[in-house]
Amino acid sequence: MSEEPAPEGQRGMHRDADGGGVLERDDAATSAGHGRRPTLDDAGGDDGGGVARARRFWSIRRVPAGLTALILLGATGLLLYDIAAVRAGHRAMYWRRALADQLARRPLEEVWILVAAAVAIALGLWLLALALTPGLRRLLPMRRESVPVRAGLDRQAAELALRDRAMEVSGVRSARVRLRRSRVKVNAAAHFRALDEVRADLHRALDGGIAELGLARRPTLTVRVHRPAKKG
Repeated sequence: MSEEPAPEGQRGMHRDADGGGVLERDDAATSAGHGRRPTLDDAGGDDGGGVARARRFWSIRRVPAGLTALILLGATGLLLYDIAAVRAGHRAMYWRRALADQLARRPLEEVWILVAAAVAIALGLWLLALALTPGLRRLLPMRRESVPVRAGLDRQAAELALRDRAMEVSGVRSARVRLRRSRVKVNAAAHFRALDEVRADLHRALDGGIAELGLARRPTLTVRVHRPAKKG
């Protein structure tokens, strides 16, 4: 079965079979440049100095956008209906008369007015933050080896892969991995071998594991090794 080509500028996001990442097609990037765009590897490393820097994925944010649209639609429709009713000779709705009366009689320093203003400001700042930040912190952008495709790796899948790599080191009894955009923290328990030897082997193994993840921004590695607590 053949697939029809997507229109210019269209993007499609596809999740892989095991749910460990996403692939996003960026046809606009293909039409904007000629030939293969240089990648971070071409620039001599993944330290952020490359020409084709991979950007974070932006969240669609359906829930905040939908709720905001419904609230604004309902409030605007109710206000326009009341204004039209007043222009037609009817009395204004009780809530508008009561609100106008309260605002006319009460000073602006009252607690409930200040609380309502603070809540409105907080909601406005929250909506601005949602609009100006990418979101999708659980998706880590990967290096762009091809112009029309952007790949992302799920944070939990990357943590699981690094944990499995740590468990392969001799002497490691258990390991806990926390992966952030710029740092990987590994806390391992070693039940035999010297702690310095286990720590050195973990550094080598995890350095290779981080490189194999293919992340656009290579995180720094912090390894802590300790003896498991004795029972009893």
